[in-house]
Amino acid sequence: MKQQLENLNQLFADFTKDATQQVESGNKAAGTRARKASLAIEKALKEFRKTSIEASK
Repeated sequence: MKQQLENLNQLFADFTKDATQQVESGNKAAGTRARKASLAIEKALKEFRKTSIEASK
C-alpha cells in the first residue's frame, strides 16, 4: 500500500506540472500528458481504494 501511495504522489506531481504548463503557456502537448495522467490517477485511486478496503477487514 505504501508503494501505491508513492505512485499516486508521483502521478499527481506529473499531472500538476503538465496542467500548469498547459494553463500558463498554452502548451497543447502538456494538456495531452495531463489528460493521460488524470486517467492513470483514476485507475490508481481505484486500486488504492480496493487495497484499503481489503486491509481494513
